[in-house]
Amino acid sequence: MTLSMDVELVTIGTDQLGEGPVWLAAERQLLRVDIEARAIVLRCIAAANERRRRFDARVGFAVPASAGGWIAGVGRELRRLPSLEARAEVLAAVEIGMTENRFNDAACDARGRLWAGTMSTVRQSGAGALYRFLPDGEVTAALPGATISNGLDWNLDATRLYYVDSTTQRIDAIDFDLDRGRLGARRAFVAIDPDDGLPDGLAVDAEGGVWIALFGGGAVRRYLPDGRLDAEIRVPVTNPTSLAFGGRELTELYVTSAKHRLSAAQLEREPLAGSLLRLHPGVAGRATHRFGET
Repeated sequence: MTLSMDVELVTIGTDQLGEGPVWLAAERQLLRVDIEARAIVLRCIAAANERRRRFDARVGFAVPASAGGWIAGVGRELRRLPSLEARAEVLAAVEIGMTENRFNDAACDARGRLWAGTMSTVRQSGAGALYRFLPDGEVTAALPGATISNGLDWNLDATRLYYVDSTTQRIDAIDFDLDRGRLGARRAFVAIDPDDGLPDGLAVDAEGGVWIALFGGGAVRRYLPDGRLDAEIRVPVTNPTSLAFGGRELTELYVTSAKHRLSAAQLEREPLAGSLLRLHPGVAGRATHRFGET
């Protein structure tokens, strides 16, 4: 079912490649990255202003840490930032020498582990992976063989990890052991027709619905836990990239987008490309887990 819904413009065309929105409930701020601008962006929703921190490489993600500050994937390095302005500390590096690879999407599970994927910028098949980072510094390639490791989130009881390797045109469901932080059997959950867009960022709501941004498809979708399509919402940008629930009651759905690689003619036709959008889909999201929480 395609839904008609008012879309609010939070920013207009500010991002080259907006990605990875994360709601910080205590601060009432939205954290996101602008990958091509090599920046972390922190937006204060109430004050309607934002600050940017730029880096020396593309920033695939930033997530909050329980001790304060953030953990960011910069290039192929995992870096800790005590604050937006503070000097970053390198915690780990992966895929040494694989210069065409970089970190992409990431999320923390309910035990404070960070699951972060890499991608091949030239789409070399199987060159990336999904990594598990523990608070004690241990790094494991939990799921090798990815090409564009992308959106991920867990079902309501954390027995299933929903995971996107975009080039497969699927959302997969992977059995998950929360206590041990282990992945099990993997199977297709939903197949996405290439004509409908590339599956990108993903979020699970408080009812177990699975939301996906369709890059190139100008829409976000909600699937039920049994894989049935529940709703599709058209958005005024061709390339929505990711999404996250926020707001006081977690009933606002923030959607990032991209204008990276659009031609001048395309940008003229699509002036809202690169905007941050806000929807009110009638369902709430869930609280953000932080790195290192127990």
